[in-house]
Amino acid sequence: MKTRFNYLFGPVPSRRLGMSLGVDLMAHKTCSLNCVYCECGRTTNLTTKRKKYIPLKSVLNELRQFLSSKPELDYITFSGSGEPTLHSGIGEVIRFLKDNYPQYKIALLTNGTLLTDARLRDDVKSVDLILPSLDAASAEIFKKINRPAKRLKIDQIIEGLAAFRQQFSGKMLLEIFIIPGLNDTADELALLKAAIHRIKPDEVQLNTLDRPGTESWVESAKLAALQKIAQQLDWKTEIIANFRKRHEIASYHTDTEESILQMIKRRPCTVDDLSVALGLHSAEINKYLEELLESNRIQAEKMERGVFFKLSRHEPN
Repeated sequence: MKTRFNYLFGPVPSRRLGMSLGVDLMAHKTCSLNCVYCECGRTTNLTTKRKKYIPLKSVLNELRQFLSSKPELDYITFSGSGEPTLHSGIGEVIRFLKDNYPQYKIALLTNGTLLTDARLRDDVKSVDLILPSLDAASAEIFKKINRPAKRLKIDQIIEGLAAFRQQFSGKMLLEIFIIPGLNDTADELALLKAAIHRIKPDEVQLNTLDRPGTESWVESAKLAALQKIAQQLDWKTEIIANFRKRHEIASYHTDTEESILQMIKRRPCTVDDLSVALGLHSAEINKYLEELLESNRIQAEKMERGVFFKLSRHEPN
């Protein structure tokens, strides 16, 4: 029987990270942003306060237990259903991994909003890969897309990312989530271009909606539009949709996929329904749902209680 962990999940099949063991340091949906496109749903605790949201001793014990078998991993990744840099002990976990398991690379998925804090920059500067997001460079669009906690200012966030880049020796992939009509205008793209050239990431990655987000009005950008935006940014840029199919990654478990399909076959389910029933972290469930949606085996429908997933009409019962 698979051991159930409270703060680790996976390894999950990640297009960008391959075989990735997730570390979730946050209580569900505690974040500094309330993004309109978030696949985890609305932020229930909108905050910029850094503290120990979950006990570090338990996290370290779970890491010892999981890594004792010397699993093959491409990355150990700080991610999950909230903003990992809000946990004031993230630096301690990173140092623990670097000191005791130096064979593993560490990745950090972050919204980048708290890198204005010099202490945090010092805490996370030893990770191998950081994947911050930057969806807007103007205050107006930042508020519309990311709906930030009150004290956050986009100019300061950009400066924080630039300051971190200067002291960071690892790889930085800056993700921009494109929402048609908001951050794809000429004015906003010009500001984003200036911000990118100020931050100097190794690469920019363009993303767009591939499943229902928090708000039903959010639409996907067309591939041709993303290609045009990539040219306008005048920086090394990749469209994330071009990554290899998730089911081709070694960590993709077809038995997990089949379990999800069997659940949905009986009745439409939300991510939370599937997470509770299958004993898997919501972030892990989401990876499989994205693949099933992309292959048109399931479809999503936004209802009062959230986004429900059900079999597509052509999927055999």
